[in-house]
Amino acid sequence: MEKRLFTSECVTCGHPDKVADAISDAILDACLAQDPGSRVACETMVTTNFCLICGEITTTATVDYAAVARETIRSIGYTDPADQFAADTVEILCRIHTQSADIAMGTNDAVGGAGDQGMMFGGACTQTPELMPMPAALSRALSNRLTECIASNDLLRPDGKTQVSVEFDEQGNVVGIDTVVVSVMHSADFEIGELRRYIREGVIAPVLEKYGFSIDNVAHIHINPTGSFVIGGPNGDTGLTGRKIIVDTYGGYFSHGGGAFSGKDPTKVDRSAAYIARYMAKNLVAAGLATQVQVQLAYAIGVAEPVSVRVDSYGTGKVSDEAMTEYLRKTVDLTPAGIIRKLQLRRPIYSATAREGHFGVADRSWEQTDLVDELKKLAGI
Repeated sequence: MEKRLFTSECVTCGHPDKVADAISDAILDACLAQDPGSRVACETMVTTNFCLICGEITTTATVDYAAVARETIRSIGYTDPADQFAADTVEILCRIHTQSADIAMGTNDAVGGAGDQGMMFGGACTQTPELMPMPAALSRALSNRLTECIASNDLLRPDGKTQVSVEFDEQGNVVGIDTVVVSVMHSADFEIGELRRYIREGVIAPVLEKYGFSIDNVAHIHINPTGSFVIGGPNGDTGLTGRKIIVDTYGGYFSHGGGAFSGKDPTKVDRSAAYIARYMAKNLVAAGLATQVQVQLAYAIGVAEPVSVRVDSYGTGKVSDEAMTEYLRKTVDLTPAGIIRKLQLRRPIYSATAREGHFGVADRSWEQTDLVDELKKLAGI
């Protein structure tokens, strides 16, 4: 029979798009550190020896945006001018202005409306301890491990990508790992055979073992399949904020509303509502009400309450999807102000999300399972 495969990918923080995300989120954090009420929508583009920072920022904070960008680039590891993109030599151009008054009047504290229209999704399942889909969890874990190796090996460079194809049975249970792909930027001095051995033993094997798999049982492993990845980072490919939205969520396993996260303050429901949707989905699964859940929210700009809330348990629910939707409406304040209070989102916490991932990371406020007891009580479990 044909294998039932699902594939997810991830990238390191040195990938051009994630460099742009990291700069945007670092600027957001710098604003929030001084002024928790900052309104930020910051977009970044990076390419060969150039960084453009644009957007709308209304804040009382005093922030040197270029200095924040340089420090972010430095912390990622781009410090060698020979890479054609380095913290001390890159040209930085800023085009920042204040938020539109038309948007601001619908999202101020008196109105408390959503900062944009749109739909947001959150998901959870029992495939991994962190209640994330296995393909997304593995590709993220490989990427984060690759980043650790890059920081400790002078022959590796910050840009990297991972991809995992997981095999499922007809019931949706994880059967094994079919394919693993890892590509990493490297020095020309790193011989390809040695690099492949290093990645196989130091990155792939320990990550798979952590999730209960053996590298010996993987059918296909591709490490730097083109053979050379010396030219990379923003010099090899232009990066833009918000271009890795599937990497930032569930690797395509659950739906995505289309809005990016990085560079946006929490009045932007593209970000905050996606976080609360993950919180609700994870708590439903952690409470044992279902083994797989997707929560959809939708908002109208300037309106506080969501225009729709929907739970889909894919037929795995112990109670109906309608009942679970009602439990969430009873227990969670889904207005932007309520979400911000619940998840404590006016803090400078966002740089870490651009680097390490938004979901499945234990110390995120939206990963808490403090709603479990209340949900069990409502469901009579």
